[in-house]
Amino acid sequence: MTNLFKLIYIRSTGYSYTNMGRLFLRLFVGVMLMQFGLRQWIHFADSAAMFPGVLGMDPATSLTVMIVIEVFCSLCIMLGFCTRIMVLPPFAAMILAEHWLLSNADKASWLISWTQPAYLPVMFMGIYFFILLVGPGKISIDYFLSLHFIHSDNQSENELEEV
Repeated sequence: MTNLFKLIYIRSTGYSYTNMGRLFLRLFVGVMLMQFGLRQWIHFADSAAMFPGVLGMDPATSLTVMIVIEVFCSLCIMLGFCTRIMVLPPFAAMILAEHWLLSNADKASWLISWTQPAYLPVMFMGIYFFILLVGPGKISIDYFLSLHFIHSDNQSENELEEV
């Protein structure tokens, strides 16, 4: 009985599935942001009427830029292609969204409850920052391209471990 407990404990705490975890997080955040972009694309006329103009752009242009960021960058993040670069545009867009939500709140920002949408951009920013720090993992196009580049230069795969 003690050996069974030790085996279960070691299997549940000692093994790490970081690459699967990174893949799941990339797929999750990609699908979550992409569904916003696809919904805005489908209902473009309605969305453009309500969307704020950002950085001096008119609302339709701002919405178009946001849709491109939400769809294209999400697709690249899900595939693990140029991942650390592709998290930067949605991260910046979430900063702008959070700023807009807090500056246009009809009450003080500290009175916003957790059920209101002001916390959604912060959640996305946290996930994107994590992906920026840890990278896409070994289940990604980035990793396979890195392997290809390293092998074409006749270098060892140990180069990837140092990155």
